[in-house]
Amino acid sequence: MPGPRRPAGRERRADPTAAGRPTSPVDSRPPVRVVGLDAGVAGRRLLAGVSFTVAAGEVLALVGRSGSGKTTAGRALLGEAGPGVRLAGRVEVAGRPVSPATPPPPGVVGYVPQQPSAALNPVRRVGAVLREVARRHARPVRRTPGRPSRRAAARTTVAGRETVRRAVADALARVDLPADREFLRRFPHQLSGGQQQRLVVAHALLARARVLVADEPTTGQDSLTRRDVAHELRALADAGLAVVLLSHDLHLVRAVADRLVVLDAGVVVEAGAAADVLAAPRDERTRRLLAAAPAASSAVAPAAPRVAVPRAAAPAGTPALRVRDLAAAHRAGARRRGVLHAVTAAVAPGGCLAVVGRSGSGKTTFARCVAGLHPPRGGTVGLGGRPLAATLDRRTRADLAAVQYVFQDARASFHPHRSVLEQVSRAAVRLRALPPARARDAARRVLGETGLTADVVARRPDRLSGGELQRAALARALLAEPRVVICDEITSGLDAVSRDRIVALVDRLRRTRGLALVVISHDRDVVARLADHVVVLDAGRVVEAGPAAALLTAPRHPLTRALLHTSQPAA
Repeated sequence: MPGPRRPAGRERRADPTAAGRPTSPVDSRPPVRVVGLDAGVAGRRLLAGVSFTVAAGEVLALVGRSGSGKTTAGRALLGEAGPGVRLAGRVEVAGRPVSPATPPPPGVVGYVPQQPSAALNPVRRVGAVLREVARRHARPVRRTPGRPSRRAAARTTVAGRETVRRAVADALARVDLPADREFLRRFPHQLSGGQQQRLVVAHALLARARVLVADEPTTGQDSLTRRDVAHELRALADAGLAVVLLSHDLHLVRAVADRLVVLDAGVVVEAGAAADVLAAPRDERTRRLLAAAPAASSAVAPAAPRVAVPRAAAPAGTPALRVRDLAAAHRAGARRRGVLHAVTAAVAPGGCLAVVGRSGSGKTTFARCVAGLHPPRGGTVGLGGRPLAATLDRRTRADLAAVQYVFQDARASFHPHRSVLEQVSRAAVRLRALPPARARDAARRVLGETGLTADVVARRPDRLSGGELQRAALARALLAEPRVVICDEITSGLDAVSRDRIVALVDRLRRTRGLALVVISHDRDVVARLADHVVVLDAGRVVEAGPAAALLTAPRHPLTRALLHTSQPAA
């Protein structure tokens, strides 16, 4: 493969953790070396003969469509394989062979999963875990020879605690997270998706990892946070880490990657310096992948001509969903921290409301309050002119069916050991009281409407691609015959082709079925294609709201301009 090539003006900084580190033959080898990696499951090929190396201080991006094998290759560096997946070939990390039987030593490889909540302990506070990681990997405090006195032992303990405290504060500062007591006492579910992602990176920094595997780190992130992620990945590489980036976000790849490996159906179809491959791809499959990606938008002008054409107004009459003065809070120890403040919005049957904002702005909390998954502290949620009960346990079966939620992480919303058909059909059994046989027939019809064939839905979720699972999750929601469907970042983590198919499907279904659609999204193109009306949240407050065409073409608030007119992260 061609050697690493760094964009002009980008200089590699010395590794600040390398001072005093003894050199050895192992240190001269690339931290990552993969030769002839094969992977398969149930007779299906996932990877075939994949080879690459990653040097210290380098970012290698693995790109490709959903199901191309990127995550399988990334997990192989951790010595992991999915259920039933068999690996062959050679994988070396930090000079040692790695396999499911011989994983890398703890702390050598940091991993940022596509859904960072999966890597965080839900019942332990943020600070407790950070301090534990810091203690395990901190340099030992120098001790006085001989048996220490009680006073000396106390000083050593205090010095150790101070070392841990400084290490935690430094790691949090590097990923732009606060280190105050209020933040450290939170649980992971009290953080936004962007904060969770940065917290996982902080764990890797405290463990002094030599390799960082980042699997779709900009999934579900707003444009400003994506820019922050680009800066952080570049800074980590410049500090000496070998970074393996698995991503559909070609703007991020363009900003940070030194080299590029393009996968298609588990095979390397092109590899080389990132700038060369992106500028002049040789393989037709690479050209199709690049052509499908949305163009980077200007900071002041709309990215797509279709945005300038206003949508027809949503149907008049009683809104299917009306939210008035909605307020909500998260518990922080013995106190409550307000996350929504007097949010008001409405959406008509057949209409689409897009809720946008930075990570942590309260978008998902808004959606969860509407769905009854989070108790509001004030305000009302109305369905067709009548108020809905605040929580699921107080809603009738009809109300539960009327408001359906499609989650960002479709895979986590399915049981891993039951067929997709069985799980989708359960919605008709529970919410429409259909007998199991009729429910399965209804599920097959709806799944077929979303483009999933009978042989696909008979499989378990781990046998489906991300795009297929999102369609199955959408079918499960539609099977309840809802009036309102909430789509929470359902296109995040999908390649451009799969994303376009999901967006087209959602648009067709909401028009033909007269659904009121609530879309939580950071993707400007998704908002432009679906939304009639947009609400922009900042710190739980509405800073701008209005027709989608107006906000996409002539926004008034600086945050709206930053979110809906910037899609390319700057390096």
